[in-house]
Amino acid sequence: MVSGIELFNLKGKRALITGSSQGIGFALARGLSSAGAEIILNGRNKEKLDKSAKDLKSEGSLYKLCFDVTNHEEAKDKIDQFEKNFGSIEILINNAGIQYRTPLEDFPPEMFEKLLSTNISSVFNVSQIVAKHMIKRGRGKIINIASVQTLLARPGIAPYTATKGAVGNLTKGMATDWAKYGIQCNAIAPGYFDTPLNAALVSDKDFTSWLEKRTPAGRWGKVEELVGASIFLSSSASDFVNGHTLYVDGGITASL
Repeated sequence: MVSGIELFNLKGKRALITGSSQGIGFALARGLSSAGAEIILNGRNKEKLDKSAKDLKSEGSLYKLCFDVTNHEEAKDKIDQFEKNFGSIEILINNAGIQYRTPLEDFPPEMFEKLLSTNISSVFNVSQIVAKHMIKRGRGKIINIASVQTLLARPGIAPYTATKGAVGNLTKGMATDWAKYGIQCNAIAPGYFDTPLNAALVSDKDFTSWLEKRTPAGRWGKVEELVGASIFLSSSASDFVNGHTLYVDGGITASL
């Protein structure tokens, strides 16, 4: 029987994390690396990707895959070539995403389409491509980054809420289709974290005051606090967990 701590060991596993040049994606890359995983950083901007790779200083093997997750053909070419030249991707974390805030009645249609493409189409694109390789091997871990907006809504972000709700349901669909192939598909739903995506809110004293009162933990989350959930869902410890959304939110979804 494997010891408790060994269940969480990611040594020898290779993890692709989309949108990992900064913020949550970069924190998860660092966290999985500390658990023994080899890391594949991803982003569209080569300069930012190069800097992130330099900053990560992974103890294990570190790779970079520069491609646009919203472009299925480009993603397929890069991922298939990686699998051919470097080996299998055992863990996929779909983290790439964007936010745009404005009242729904004024929301630009082109930004709505961009949110759909970046936040949900990308999850389909990369998951489908990676899953085809995982299916052949009979194993794999896919983690989608959802949000408290998978469950809740706030003024000014209705399209974002729609995309994150879709991520939650797509995760269930992935598990339903792919569990029989030995693939576990789950989601992590962060609450309000201090990231570049939330920079405008972090600097807003009124919003921060509201958030501290609204969240039972009484504060913003730190990106490092998502690492434990990501290691759990990437490891053998979660081999019978499928289609689940794990909220890491300081209690905000549990409290009125």
